[in-house]
Amino acid sequence: MAIRTELTLVIENKPGAAARVFKGLADDRINILAMQLEHTGLLRLIVDNPLHASELMRERKIKVDQRDVLYTVMPNDPGALGRAARLLADAGVNVEYLYTTAVEGHAMAAVVIGVPDAMKASAAAGI
Repeated sequence: MAIRTELTLVIENKPGAAARVFKGLADDRINILAMQLEHTGLLRLIVDNPLHASELMRERKIKVDQRDVLYTVMPNDPGALGRAARLLADAGVNVEYLYTTAVEGHAMAAVVIGVPDAMKASAAAGI
C-alpha cells in the first residue's frame, strides 16, 4: 500500500456543483484517481497532483483539507478486501472509512483507506 494525499472539500448539494469542481481540475490537467461524494456535499479526492489541486480549489474560494491515506491496488476477487482489512486489524489499526472501485472483469481494484495515522498504519501492518 502506498500513502497518498487525499483532498477533502465540501460542495453544495446542487446540480452542477461536482461538475464544476471536476471541470476545474480537468482544465488544469489534474487527473482524479479516486473519489467519494456523499449526499452532504463531502467530496474526497485522490488526484495526481494534490498540491496544484489544493491551490486551485483555494483560488476558487473552496476550503480544502489534506490528509494522508492508504492507497492500494489489490486483486479484484472475493476476499481481497477482507484480507487487507484483517491485516490492518491485526496490526491494531482502526479503519475510519474506505472507498473502492473496480471494473467488472478486470483483475485489479483500487482502494482508499482512511486511518488515523497513515504512516504508522503502513509501518504497523508492514505495508
